[in-house]
Amino acid sequence: MSQKLSVFNDLGEVADYLRERLVDKKYFLLFAYNGTGKTRLSMEFKEHGKDDGERDTLYFNAFTEDLFYWDNDIENDSIRELRLNTDSKFFNGLFSLEMESRIRPLLHRYADFDFKIKTKEIEVVEENQIYKQSITFISFERETLVNGTTESIDNIKVSRGEENLFIWCFFLAVVQLALDKEEGSPYEWVNYIYIDDPISSLDDNNAIAVASHLGQLLKNSDGSIKTVISSHHALFYNVICNELKKGLRYMLCKHNGQVKYSLKNTTDTPFFHHVASLKLLAKAARRNELYSYHFSMLRNLMERSASFHGFNNLSDFIKRDDDDSDDILHHRIIQLLNHGGYSHFDPLEMVEENKQHFKNILNKFMANYEFNPELFPEITEETT
Repeated sequence: MSQKLSVFNDLGEVADYLRERLVDKKYFLLFAYNGTGKTRLSMEFKEHGKDDGERDTLYFNAFTEDLFYWDNDIENDSIRELRLNTDSKFFNGLFSLEMESRIRPLLHRYADFDFKIKTKEIEVVEENQIYKQSITFISFERETLVNGTTESIDNIKVSRGEENLFIWCFFLAVVQLALDKEEGSPYEWVNYIYIDDPISSLDDNNAIAVASHLGQLLKNSDGSIKTVISSHHALFYNVICNELKKGLRYMLCKHNGQVKYSLKNTTDTPFFHHVASLKLLAKAARRNELYSYHFSMLRNLMERSASFHGFNNLSDFIKRDDDDSDDILHHRIIQLLNHGGYSHFDPLEMVEENKQHFKNILNKFMANYEFNPELFPEITEETT
């Protein structure tokens, strides 16, 4: 079997291969387009770790998100609850480990709303019989300014993106408990963590934040729990690869021929995620939808390009001619607008003058260090 391309008949074989490679590696990072089978692969991986009904994999995927479901109080339209399917082993530590206090600092990295975990009894009608059932649910609240006074609004319905952030933070709190490996923990059984696309419905800012935080969390662990992370999101994958530099990096492909699946090793052949980032910047510039954080993305991209081209610093990379006043101005603008305290998580739209500066810097960068124009069809169409 080639070191660069491994082929498989089904996802079960892929799952076995992942487990084999994780014997002497901490992280397996997997890129795959939607529809390839990432979620099914995560479930195959989980199933292959079961022994006499006991499992070894804590996973995050679409099934994890389905453990949380809304009761929107259709009758009264006032009390909205995110309910939990507590039959799952995922919630084993919910009441014994003060999960609220573990989730809250994680959530406040990304969002400005708060929550409470509650229980209550409800009446359930089944086969003409009424009986009581205890349920666990999440109640959300947010502080807002009303007539100059800050008030807390309870029982709010958070957005889909905010809901996903909350579920992700709930999962991270469980991951932290598993990584701590405390004796008697309800998550002692975890030997593997499998994370599939944790950024559905999130914007690019939070995608970067989630990847960066996840990478830091895993790097600070002892490595006894092995981790698989799969994603279709190029920017997220780029950041997690940068965070976990020693992780195995593969691309999963699906085929219609005799070979059903293949894994391409991209560890020695970079995936060129900088091109994906540049496409995002070019698209934002074309649409004139530019925010403060785009300057941070552009600077990061240019600094990496400067290093690749052998320049000692960013100013030398930007300044192609000693007497080019525009290059000097562009460097100062990049320096200034990257040290203005702009938050990646509370993006501010640029003023028109800065938008024009951004476009000038981006266009000159792409002209001086040529990229294949076929990678930027929207720009090519506009200029032809």
